[in-house]
Order: sequence, then structure tokens, then C-alpha cells
Amino acid sequence: MKHFTSVKDVADLDALLKTAFQVKQSPYGDKNLATNKSMCLIFLNPSLRTRLSTQKAAMNLGLDTVVFDMNQGGWNLEFQDGSIMNGDKPEHVKEAAAVIGQYYGIIGIRAFAHLKNPVEDYAELVIRQFQKYAGVPVISLESPVRHPLQSLTDLITIEEHKTIEKPKIVLSWAPHPKALPQAVANSFLEWMVASGQDITLTHPEGYELDEQFTEGVKVVYDQRKAFEEADFIYAKNWSSYKQYGAILEKSDQWTITADKMKLTNQAKFMHCLPVRRNVIVADEVIDSSNSIVIQQAANRVVAAQAVIKMILQS
Repeated sequence: MKHFTSVKDVADLDALLKTAFQVKQSPYGDKNLATNKSMCLIFLNPSLRTRLSTQKAAMNLGLDTVVFDMNQGGWNLEFQDGSIMNGDKPEHVKEAAAVIGQYYGIIGIRAFAHLKNPVEDYAELVIRQFQKYAGVPVISLESPVRHPLQSLTDLITIEEHKTIEKPKIVLSWAPHPKALPQAVANSFLEWMVASGQDITLTHPEGYELDEQFTEGVKVVYDQRKAFEEADFIYAKNWSSYKQYGAILEKSDQWTITADKMKLTNQAKFMHCLPVRRNVIVADEVIDSSNSIVIQQAANRVVAAQAVIKMILQS
């Protein structure tokens, strides 16, 4: 595996899952795998789980890791090729990425959507330019379009907690006071389809995702109908894709409640965190014994470690 920016970078998904469960059973079994190797994690946006879990995963492999908050400690970068740089951006990614690639053997980078222009966001310019110019493997720590480390984590968690071979998995839109990107939802669907899961998507009309991520996905606009006999409920908010970045629905009718969870097959509740309690999900659901959000978050280390291990070995 050269880069890790989507499920399409994974040649053998079963092998990656196998590696992940080996990592989980023996987290320190490869402590010397990355001796004298290093990685730089670049953040253009905030992070808790991604930052700490990826650092922890690197430590477990003996990989020296530096975290760089680009917006606080770095130059303002220009990402467009051919730019006339007479504005507020004194450094081009062509040099910046190449220099960082000289210092570190792996680069992780996190850059959110701006939610202003879908063409620009969906080009994933920041990550693609680092891939183009760094000369070393690049790991997505979340892009405007995808969050593959989270999605791998979600798949590991489902495999770990499922009680039947092919459980019914529902990704449900839920309300949020701020406009959020589609990255987690896009990526989750992409990974569920790639792994052959029984996946249903439910959301209010107007919140349809880019069609490239919903091919092969059952879409149900009635949330209660979608929840019937579900084994996993994954809640997530995203802003409109067609009316890009817009919040179309402000009602609490889509909040995940205990009453709705009763329609399921005693489903496990999942969320990528951070979560707005009593907006996205009621306390009685997230605090219930069927909530696996903490176990899910713990698996972020497992997912990152499996990815880094496979990159190092290849």
C-alpha cells in the first residue's frame, strides 16, 4: 500500500482487516518495525481522536512522530499550480511537501472542506498535492471528501460486535446546529459497499450525497422504517451536497432516541465523535449498554496502526 486516502488504495481489504485484528491482539508485537523511521502529521484543522490515536499507533510501532499544526506554526501555503504568488501565501506546496518528504518517511495530513465550492472541495487538492510532490506515502487524516481511518475503524468495530454474518447497518442523518462536511458519511458508505455489507442510508429529502458514494446503497427517507430490524445504527450529520453546505432541516425529528432504537434488533449505536448530546442522540441512547462509541473510538488506534504497518511493510 503506497498511500492511504480511500478504500480504493487498499488492494486487499481482507488482508488489512486481518492485520488490524492481529494488531488488536498484540499491539506491541511490532515495536521494532519502524526503528529509525519517522512520520509527520500535519493538521490544518482541529483533532482529538485522529491526532492522539495516530500518534499512539506510531509509538506502538516504534515510529518517531512529529505533529505540525500548519495554521499555527507554518507558512500560509499556496496549493494551486501556476499561481502568481503576490498575495498572502509565501510558500508553495510544491516546495513545502518536497521538503517535508525529505525529513519524514510518511506524511499524514488533515484538511477539512470549506463548504463553499463542491468542485474545489471534491478535488481534495491539499492531499493530492502532497501526494504529487512529497515523494513519500501520504495518509489521509480526513479530507474534504473522505475520512478513511474513521471508516476502517467503523468496519473493524462492526466486525468485532456483529452477532450474525451479515447484519443490517443503517447510516442515519441527524441534526446539528452547524454545517458539517459529507466526508464521514461518504467514506462510511464507500467502505461498507466495498466490504459487501448490508447498508441502508436514511436522511431527509435534500440531504442526498454525491451519487458516487450511494451506488449500491438502499436509501430510505423514512427514518423509522429504515431502523426496523437494524443491527447497527450509525448516526452522523452532514450538510446538503446539492445545495452545497446548506442546512435544510433544523427539526429535532431526526434525533436518535430510545423510542426509535426500540424499532431495531437491539442495535448497537455508533458515532465517530465528537457528538452533540440531545441533538444528534439522546443521552439515554449514547449512555446505554448498546452504545459502542467508546469501543469504536478505541479502535482508531488499531486502524491507524494497521495502516501504518502495511505501508511500512510495503
